[in-house]
Amino acid sequence: MNIVNLLKIAFKALSNNKMRCFLTMLGIIIGVASVITMLAIGQGSKISIREQISEMGSNMIMIHPGNMQRGGVRQSADDMQTLEVSDYEAIKGLPGISAVSPSVNSGGQLVNGNNNYPSSIYGITPEYLDIRKFKVEDGTMFSEHDIKSAAKVCILGKTVVDNLFPDGEDPVGRVIRFGKIPLTVIGVLESKGTNSMGQDQDDVVLAPYTTVMKRILAIDYIQGIFASATDEDATEETIDEITELLRTRHKIKEGADDDFEIRSQQELSKMMNSTGNMMTVLLACIAGISLLVGGIGIMNIMYVSVTERTREIGLRMSIGARGIDILSQFLIEAVIISVSGGVIGIFVGVVASWLVNLIAHWPIYIQPYSVVLSFAVCTVTGVFFGWYPAKKAAGLDPIEAIRYE
Repeated sequence: MNIVNLLKIAFKALSNNKMRCFLTMLGIIIGVASVITMLAIGQGSKISIREQISEMGSNMIMIHPGNMQRGGVRQSADDMQTLEVSDYEAIKGLPGISAVSPSVNSGGQLVNGNNNYPSSIYGITPEYLDIRKFKVEDGTMFSEHDIKSAAKVCILGKTVVDNLFPDGEDPVGRVIRFGKIPLTVIGVLESKGTNSMGQDQDDVVLAPYTTVMKRILAIDYIQGIFASATDEDATEETIDEITELLRTRHKIKEGADDDFEIRSQQELSKMMNSTGNMMTVLLACIAGISLLVGGIGIMNIMYVSVTERTREIGLRMSIGARGIDILSQFLIEAVIISVSGGVIGIFVGVVASWLVNLIAHWPIYIQPYSVVLSFAVCTVTGVFFGWYPAKKAAGLDPIEAIRYE
């Protein structure tokens, strides 16, 4: 019997039980749609995290004083004074560095007339903006002259502006106070929103590092150094160069612990990617269970179909139908159900992913491989779970099948 006749018989058999066929198909539809939607959510979250890390500076390197023993007592990083301005200047000369800035900070109350707001002021250089991907939206950045003279100037983040100037006044040119220190606002940063850790990146005040060191903290050391590697792939190599340079400058003996700590955004990126991959696999496995249940539904309905059509099978075999013809007929029915359910499931999955993004505002990204994989799995599911009932039908004895009540 040719394939065209087998297809006609299969479609006729399925059309005789439309509701049962649809309910069987529904398991496959839900399974495929779930896989596509879950993978879209997982992949969208990973891409969103990568973009947020990139906005923070994907090749950023952070150097801070490290914990170390003094007189048998472990010192905290806040008490350490191991980084100096000369360390920053030495790192600046490394070939793998594209930008570098010292960092000192202090928390306190910002005051503008009757408005006040608690925030942190960061003492940095203009290169800090390139490292952290900040941009000045209004006004200007302070100059090298401002750094050398420890000028009382600052740049405000959007959150600080909204709290100190709630009436929508232009802050540029206005004088605010940080504690008792007057600072002239010379610029406003472009809004960046919150990062992947939920931290408000606009709640910040930037000033020349010399201003914060001399006028606010009254210290002669720096609390950290932010640097940017020339290329993201060269970050690890650049970290090794910085480590070797600082160990030499700090006269640390071989085998002794460093008195500084170096971290990079790649560490955070790897951790986030690992977590994202695990969550995506978990979501896909949960959705895959729906697909498995749909396959079991196909096997169940094909068993029922074989039982109901036992006499039909016996009659067809008695007039010359071979076992392979019976096997092919029932297998084609199972594949039609699974493939049709797969096509509808793909459409439902795409629409569901779009609705998740529209209603819940979750980031989504539908990868072509997830659609192809879902369709391939549902097709294999139809063949796998339809084969055994079809094999049973093909193995029936014609005489016994005709006598079946």
